[in-house]
Amino acid sequence: MHAITGEQSSHSLLDLVQHFRQLRVLVIGEAMLDTYLEGDATRLCSEGPVPVVRKTAEYRIPGGAANTAANLAALDAEVMFLSIVGRDIAGSLLREALREREVSDAWLVEDSSTPTHHKLRILANGQYMVRFDEGEMQDVTNAPSAQQQLLARLEEIYPRCDLVLISDYCYGVVSEQLIERLQALHAAQPKVVLIDSKALHRFKTLPATIVTPNYQEACYFTSSQKRVHTGGNRSASSLDTPVDLEQVRVVAQQLLMQLATEQVAITLAERGVFLLNRRGEALHIPAHPVDHANDVGAGDSFASAMALALAAGGSAEEAAQIAIDAASIAVTKRWTAVVQHQELLQRVSLREYARHSASRESEQDSLARLAALLETQKRAGRKIVFTNGVFDILHAGHMQFLQQARALGDVLVVGINSDASTRRLKGKGRPINSERDRLALVAALDMVDHVVLFDEETPTQLIRLLRPDIHVKGGDYTYEALPEAEALREVGGRIVILPLAGSISTSSVIDRIAALSAQESAHSTGGKR
Repeated sequence: MHAITGEQSSHSLLDLVQHFRQLRVLVIGEAMLDTYLEGDATRLCSEGPVPVVRKTAEYRIPGGAANTAANLAALDAEVMFLSIVGRDIAGSLLREALREREVSDAWLVEDSSTPTHHKLRILANGQYMVRFDEGEMQDVTNAPSAQQQLLARLEEIYPRCDLVLISDYCYGVVSEQLIERLQALHAAQPKVVLIDSKALHRFKTLPATIVTPNYQEACYFTSSQKRVHTGGNRSASSLDTPVDLEQVRVVAQQLLMQLATEQVAITLAERGVFLLNRRGEALHIPAHPVDHANDVGAGDSFASAMALALAAGGSAEEAAQIAIDAASIAVTKRWTAVVQHQELLQRVSLREYARHSASRESEQDSLARLAALLETQKRAGRKIVFTNGVFDILHAGHMQFLQQARALGDVLVVGINSDASTRRLKGKGRPINSERDRLALVAALDMVDHVVLFDEETPTQLIRLLRPDIHVKGGDYTYEALPEAEALREVGGRIVILPLAGSISTSSVIDRIAALSAQESAHSTGGKR
């Protein structure tokens, strides 16, 4: 099995995710409302043998393609959502839920003959009791006014977007006429197109960058094509049978033969993703194991992250890795999932750090390359700012301090004390978080450009190597009292002392946690001997 190579991206995975906020996405598909009613069931109803559920909470969440739109907005992209909603209560509630998640409802087509798709789930004591569905599959050709509005808005939006994501639940929004019009627009102005559909046969002639069926959907499509051409039959149960990767590859090859897509990404749930392109290059990327996974909406998170990563310039492999990270976050959440940009940045930062740690390059080589990069940036007139700390439990004081430090120059480098040096400085029991986690969290912050680990108690050696223009410290230090002051004089830099924000500190946070834990322990054991 050959690995996918293709054109290698010059960006790191972190760079790709940070680029999401510059992208404009057109989402086309079914707008749904997901409602969750939670409650406690403590007795049976006197009117019949059913539990009485006392409502404790209610959640209204965008579902279907609307969840894809919400995921894209949460990942900091600009979203234009093209769909149909009914002139009904569910439609109004869905519009409100979208606006709350910073997805404009301006491009939704409202049609009185088309009820809004609504899934109402009732849970008692955390267990599903029943799900009520409203709204049926609707042929848009039976609503000519809505169809014409969809096509007109597609013509208006398409030139403005960087990519198109089709989230097709086969309820009628993505009609044959819309596919034909999109194909014509794409021919005149090609863009990244990702297709996530339960009926891939409808997109046989639409040029796509990638399609993302799960294995069952892919098998259904390829087996249905066989039945059309040969009259053969295949039981539905065989589509759920565990398979090896060679079988998956055969299905992916059939998809490439029958669709006008450049690449196929078959999702395999907890087994990850299988990629295949038209050069015959294939790659299996495993997923992260997750206990008690909830997969409602995880596919939308996967498709959203993959589409954005491709549009940001990533390769299929890089996009799939980022998409798996997004899905692995989504499956840990309750209800219909949305992944935030900061969450994905942090997860990808951990991946990047682990990848660099796994490589055999020495720490000195890495630091030497950073020093060379910073020297180049200084020659270009950019001001280098350096600061350092343990950053054990990130809090508002850290955020304000780093924002102020970044405002002093053009590039912010943060030195992080290693676990060993932290123990020497702070004593036994510190740090709370490992150096790997602290590095990843600080690296994911928007205001930070580079992070480096150092094992000494002071950053003197780092300052001599990196030669910053400004060294920022927080607190009530004086220039003469700083052990690194001499190193700053040697490299021609200066020190800026920033006052700490209020009384908040990592130590005070830890003390409060310990005090609360002690109070809870005393409360739970009070009166017992």
